[in-house]
Amino acid sequence: MSQVFVFLAAQPVLLLFVVIGVGSAVGHIKVRGVGLGAAAVLLLSIGVAAWSASYGTHLEIPEEIGTLGLALFTFCVGLVSGATFFSSLRRSLGPILAVAGVLVASAVLAVGTGSVLHLDKAVVAGSWAGAVTNTPALAAARDAAGDATGPTIGYAVTYLFGVVGMLIAVSVALRHRDKDADAPPTLVSRTVRVEVADRPRIQDLKELHGERIKFSRVRHGETSPIRPADATDLLLLDDLVTVVGPSDEIDAVTRELGHASSHRLEADRMYLDVRRITVSAEHAAGRTVAELDLVGRFGATVSRVRRGDVDMVATDDLQIQLGDRVRVIAPRERMAEVSKWFGDSSRGLSDIMPVVLGLGMTVGILLGAIPFPVAGGEFKIGSAFGTLLVGLVLGRIGRIGPVVTAMPYTAAQAMSELGLLIFLAQAGSRAGAQIGAAFTSGEWLRILVLGVVVTSFVSTGLYVVMRRVFQVGGTRLSGIMGGAQTQPAILAFANGRTQYDARVALGYALVYPAAMITKIVVGRILGGL
Repeated sequence: MSQVFVFLAAQPVLLLFVVIGVGSAVGHIKVRGVGLGAAAVLLLSIGVAAWSASYGTHLEIPEEIGTLGLALFTFCVGLVSGATFFSSLRRSLGPILAVAGVLVASAVLAVGTGSVLHLDKAVVAGSWAGAVTNTPALAAARDAAGDATGPTIGYAVTYLFGVVGMLIAVSVALRHRDKDADAPPTLVSRTVRVEVADRPRIQDLKELHGERIKFSRVRHGETSPIRPADATDLLLLDDLVTVVGPSDEIDAVTRELGHASSHRLEADRMYLDVRRITVSAEHAAGRTVAELDLVGRFGATVSRVRRGDVDMVATDDLQIQLGDRVRVIAPRERMAEVSKWFGDSSRGLSDIMPVVLGLGMTVGILLGAIPFPVAGGEFKIGSAFGTLLVGLVLGRIGRIGPVVTAMPYTAAQAMSELGLLIFLAQAGSRAGAQIGAAFTSGEWLRILVLGVVVTSFVSTGLYVVMRRVFQVGGTRLSGIMGGAQTQPAILAFANGRTQYDARVALGYALVYPAAMITKIVVGRILGGL
């Protein structure tokens, strides 16, 4: 076996893909419906590196490869989440501050527990960084303490339970996710017979319902042709109109206008046709539904947008992205023209947008290298945090002049998963190489107890505060837990359990920046005690 380890030590790229392949296979194994997913790559990498160290062979994937993987992962998470992150930020300040509060409280607990266990303060600082699985916090603690050995030993001993403990907490959070109050509503389509005589305007009705509904078709009278509904249309007595939206909103609109009709305008294809079209043309991406002006161009409208596995109402302010599948209603004779204008190519699902990827990653990595002064020293936010911020901004902007700044959802998910697997393999090999030395220390058991206390406090605190105080659903909470732990393995596990529910990535991106900053600052403070 020693010769195998020596060979792999000389072939880091081969080692990377062996760990990814075997670890992913292990991650697919499920016990009572639960599997580790991508987190198995991290655990296998730790085990293999520790095993090789017992033979005197240092088996570690180069740090630069891990940095690339993590930066790629966070950049793509930012692109996917950017469109909804900033709108959610305004109403999510409470949960963000709560995450920071739980982390600070866990640091206070770590100092107290470390004192009881008679651990050196530098070891406590590193143990806390490992329990919350944050390498930049370890670096800050080492710099402040002027000691590289003590914090590193503490970090290596507590890191593994920092991952496993939070995985257990996420499993608990996802146990009742089917009952999430914040689950995306099921969209329905209904034809309504107008029975009011006050001639309501479609735009006014949309605004009354907070732009959560879409009027897709309208027919004035019994013999008039069916045509796409326009915001300026007035609904007359006995008109038929098709409304799309969440079921509770559709019920309310039905009561306001009249009653549900036995006629279904969407079933009548004499005048209008309906088709799902893939957005692959760059001129259509990065624009809102209103900016597309489909009524003016083709006499057409979009009723729904499918992004990934989620259907959304095509409200006027919804930004269209490459790879979206739009449900278009248009005159039969113009449907081919509409399809050509949107592109309707599978390339729209897989284009990685190399210009956006290259320049976005460049700016993010440079941003991460800028030193910021703090507490008599300085710290850098790192390439992961920098690329996440740039990704969020680009995902929100959508377009700069003729350049689309977002990436197709499917392509971004694939790139983020690849980057995540690369990072987990490298991070595990690094921790595994250190863990042998850590366990030769007579303090390892006390350090492990400290790590279990901190990780358990953070996971329990997040669960109780988010569920009881902010009524966050289990699906979104799993992403928040991964972001608060700044641990991609947690996100990968939650994504696997929820089939990449968009709420997981949104929860992760929402709290990740605040958690990262808090951990770096707290790590420096603990190291300087």
